[in-house]
Amino acid sequence: MFTVNKIGMNLIEKVRLIQQSGKTNVILVIGDLMIDHYIWGGATRLSPEAPVPIVTVNNESTTLGGAGNLAQNLVSLGANVILAGIIGDDEAGKQVCNLLKSEGVETDLLLMDTNRPTTVKTRVLAGIQQLVRIDRELTDYLALDLETKFIEKIAAKLDEVDIVVFSDYGKGLFSPHLTQTIIKIANSYQKKVIIDPKGLNYAKYKDAYIIKPNKKELAEAAKSERLKNVDEIQEAARTIFGITAVKYLVVTMSDEGIAIISEKTFKQLPVKASEVFDVTGAGDTVLAAMAYFIASGFTVEESCELANHAAAIVIKRLGSASTTIGEIIDELVKSNILLN
Repeated sequence: MFTVNKIGMNLIEKVRLIQQSGKTNVILVIGDLMIDHYIWGGATRLSPEAPVPIVTVNNESTTLGGAGNLAQNLVSLGANVILAGIIGDDEAGKQVCNLLKSEGVETDLLLMDTNRPTTVKTRVLAGIQQLVRIDRELTDYLALDLETKFIEKIAAKLDEVDIVVFSDYGKGLFSPHLTQTIIKIANSYQKKVIIDPKGLNYAKYKDAYIIKPNKKELAEAAKSERLKNVDEIQEAARTIFGITAVKYLVVTMSDEGIAIISEKTFKQLPVKASEVFDVTGAGDTVLAAMAYFIASGFTVEESCELANHAAAIVIKRLGSASTTIGEIIDELVKSNILLN
């Protein structure tokens, strides 16, 4: 087995070769789409009508949330991204399309559901303090005719893509039938499926290639108590392997790093970041980097090592952030120098 330094040097050269080759991966993201809406203001007094602060609005902003943030991370790495998802017949749906197109994301697989609104999460902040979050959403599963159309459109695109990523936020897109059908079709095209899961029903992810829960999600899905050590993590993983038959679980564990687990192996990668300013969106950065590098021919272990370095970059920045191949190379070089 390589030492950490040898792995680092090999990865630096391999990533440079990918960068120099000009190869562009085509990545299909299937996921829940949403708008993150922020209302920024100041609050200096309480309302006379109720014991709540009065916020004087100074600014408003909107960004892509959910699968859209994942798509932005992939674009930043240099991927061609096709995004499949559901929007409503509303202004927020138009915003989603416009924001994706401005990022260069292909939106031909976005379908409109006239029976649901586009998911919007509105956060009201006074200074840096979030006072309230207001969610506009409907989380029912799609009607059968729309689900069938959605699956057919995805199946027609699978031959063009290098890898498939599911971004499940529990907003009603990933019914067990839709999820299993797409995984089976993707497998028939020999396309690996990587999943960012939501909820307790991991059976619907059966036969995917990788599932990427965080430690809390793993514990809940395996019906375990809080996972305190490696043995308990491995036991929970065995439960999930029995349910899903996936090849790998990649478990993000905050300040404990990342665990790469197969039915026969366990490896824990330590946190790379020396400073942490904001972990917002770091999970999407890890998922994007994993998918990008696996699609480029890297092993799962190599891809997770690179994803770990990518996360180290973005958590040093405020707000949802993304990174580039060049920045990852710089981070690898810096880390390798520090280790020698």
